[in-house]
Amino acid sequence: MILSTTPAIEGHTIREYKGVVFGEVITGVNFLKDFAASVRNFFGGRSGSYENELVQARQNAMEEMAQRARSMGANAVVGIDIDYEVLGADNGMLMVTASGTAVIID
Repeated sequence: MILSTTPAIEGHTIREYKGVVFGEVITGVNFLKDFAASVRNFFGGRSGSYENELVQARQNAMEEMAQRARSMGANAVVGIDIDYEVLGADNGMLMVTASGTAVIID
């Protein structure tokens, strides 16, 4: 499965468009990560716990999108866009959405 943010894949021709596919992940951030991030925020620096959470959520959303494309018979997804949102009353949830067009390429 080739995944690309571009509308085409160099060296390949899109033979068939299968449709738009999505992968969504909503994950909660726990107290320990919040505490560690607040300490980092106070003293400066990067928050490794939040960065790891973000990387994992993005990977899961991409994998889910690719699996849905595969189930449609596609062998690639083009025009991928990834969006991030913070949800919940206390902004304690992170939502990552990956979307693109499932296609068959040769």
